[in-house]
Amino acid sequence: MKALKTLNPYFWKHKILLFWGLLFIIASNFFNIYKVQFVGKSVDELTKTESFGFNQQVLMYVGIIVGCSLLTGFFTFMMRQTIIVASRRIEYELKNKIYRHYQELSLTDYKTTTTGDLMNRLSEDVVAVRMYLGPGVMYVVNLLILLTITCIYMLKTDVSMTVWTLFPLPILSYVIYKVSSIINKKSKIMQKSQSAISTFVQDSFSGIRVVKFFAKENYIKKNYGVKVSDYQNKALDLAKTEAYFFTIILFVVGLLNVAIIIIGGEKYIDGQLSIGKIADFFMYINTLIFPFSMVGWVTSVNQRAEASMQRINEFLDKKSEVINKNSEKYPIKGDIEFRNVSYIYPNTGIKALENLSFKIEAGQSIAIMGKTGSGKSTIALLLCRLIDPTEGEILIDGKNLKDHNLNNYRDFIGYIPQESYLFSDTIEHNIGFSIDHPSHEKVVEYSKIADVHKNIIEFKDGYKTIVGERGVMLSGGQKQRICIARALIKNPNIIIFDDSLSALDTETEQNILENIETKINNSTSIIITHRESSAQRADKIINLTEITNSITA
Repeated sequence: MKALKTLNPYFWKHKILLFWGLLFIIASNFFNIYKVQFVGKSVDELTKTESFGFNQQVLMYVGIIVGCSLLTGFFTFMMRQTIIVASRRIEYELKNKIYRHYQELSLTDYKTTTTGDLMNRLSEDVVAVRMYLGPGVMYVVNLLILLTITCIYMLKTDVSMTVWTLFPLPILSYVIYKVSSIINKKSKIMQKSQSAISTFVQDSFSGIRVVKFFAKENYIKKNYGVKVSDYQNKALDLAKTEAYFFTIILFVVGLLNVAIIIIGGEKYIDGQLSIGKIADFFMYINTLIFPFSMVGWVTSVNQRAEASMQRINEFLDKKSEVINKNSEKYPIKGDIEFRNVSYIYPNTGIKALENLSFKIEAGQSIAIMGKTGSGKSTIALLLCRLIDPTEGEILIDGKNLKDHNLNNYRDFIGYIPQESYLFSDTIEHNIGFSIDHPSHEKVVEYSKIADVHKNIIEFKDGYKTIVGERGVMLSGGQKQRICIARALIKNPNIIIFDDSLSALDTETEQNILENIETKINNSTSIIITHRESSAQRADKIINLTEITNSITA
C-alpha cells in the first residue's frame, strides 16, 4: 500500500484527535464487553430464584448493564467525533491541495486530461481515500481492541469453547473479503453504466435543438431505453450478489450459535458451565460477528483507497511547464517583441509557429491575420503565458516573459478568448469577474464600451439576469460582447482579441473598436482576426502563412 504512505503527514498533523479516538475506542469496547458477564450473572441468579418476585441482586446487575450501555454509546459517539472528524478534515485539506494544483497546471496539461477525470480525482477518489482514513482505520482498530478484550473474557470463562467459537471467524472474514471484491467490481460496472446514462442525457439535452430539427426524438428515446435496460440488468446482478453476502453472514452466525448450544450444552450437562456462562458466549460471539464481517469490506475499501491515492499522487506529481519565479510588483507598459519564436503542441506534435519575429511598441495596435491553422491563437496563448515557447523568446518591456512575475503581468492584460465562455451567474458578475468588488456603475460603463448595455437593459432582470450554463441564454454576439466588457473593465495595458469579434455585425464591431480607441487609447492592442474590417484601424498588420509563419506586414 505504498501510495497510502503519502497520507502519513496528515495522520501526524491530526495525531491529537486520532489519539483521543484510540482512547475512546478502548473505552467503548471495554464497557461493551464488561456488561456481558452481568447478563450471565443475571440469568444464573434468576435460575436460583424459585419465584419471579423482586430480586435486588438482579436489579443491581440490570443497573450495571444499563450504565455500561450508556457509557458505550457515549464513547462510541466520541470515537466518531474524533476519528471521523479527523478524516473529514484531511479530506478537506486534500481537496484544497488538489484544487490548488489545478490552478498551477498549464493549459497543455488540461488538454491531455478529460474534465471527467479531473472531477473524479477531486470527488470520487478523495472520497475513497477518506473512507480509508475514517471507517477503514476505525473499524480495523476497533476490531483489534474488541477482539483482544473479548478473548480475555472468553478465555477466562472457558478455553475450549473460545477456540471452537472463534475458529470460523477468520474464515468468515476471508469469504466476505472475496464476496466484497466481487461486489466492488460489479458496483464499478453498474456505476459506469449509470455514468453512460448521465452522459447520454446531458448530450441529448445540450443538443436538443439538433434533435428536434432532425426529428430524432424516437431515436433518442430508443437509445435511452437500451442504456437504462443495461443499467437495470447490472443493478439486479449486483443486488443478487449482495443478497449472497448477507446470506453468508446469517448462515455463519447460525452455525456459531448452534456450536455454542451443542458444546455449551454438553458442558452444562457435565456441570462445567452454568446457563449464564453459555448466555455470555452467545453475547460475546454476536458482538464479534459484525466487526469480523467488516474485515472483508474494510480490505476492499483500503484497496480502492490505494488505487485512488495512486491516481491522486500521479496527478499531484505533475509539474507545470509554466513556472512563476518572480514575486515582485511593478507596472507593465506594454512593449511586446517576439524573437524567433517557435511552438510545437506536445499532445499532437503539430508545429503551430516557426521562427516568428515581430515587435510592437506600447500603445500601438497590431492585427494578426491568416488562414486557419497558421498559429494566430497560439500567439494569444503565448502572450498570456498560458504556454511557453518551444524555441525563441518573448520580451515584454524588454524583459523575457519567463522572468516576469506572472500574476503581476496578468493583472495588466485583458484577454478575450476565441470561445466566449461565461459562468452560470448573473451578467453583472460575469462582467465584473476580472476585478475585485466592481461597482454597478463601473460594470455599466464598460458594458457600454463593449456595446452590450442596450441589450442587457432589455432583459427582464437586466444586469441580474442569470446567463445559464456557458451563457446558453444569450446569443453568440451578446456573449462575445460581455466577454469584451469583462476584459476591458480591468483597464488593461495590453488587450488581446482572439478572433472575438467574429459573431458581431460590422456596425457593432466598429462601435466597439472606436470606443476602445477613444476611452482605452493607451493600451497595446493585439487583434487576431479573419476579417479585414477588424484590421483596418490597426497600426500594423501581420499576415501569417501556415507552417512557415512568414510575415506580410
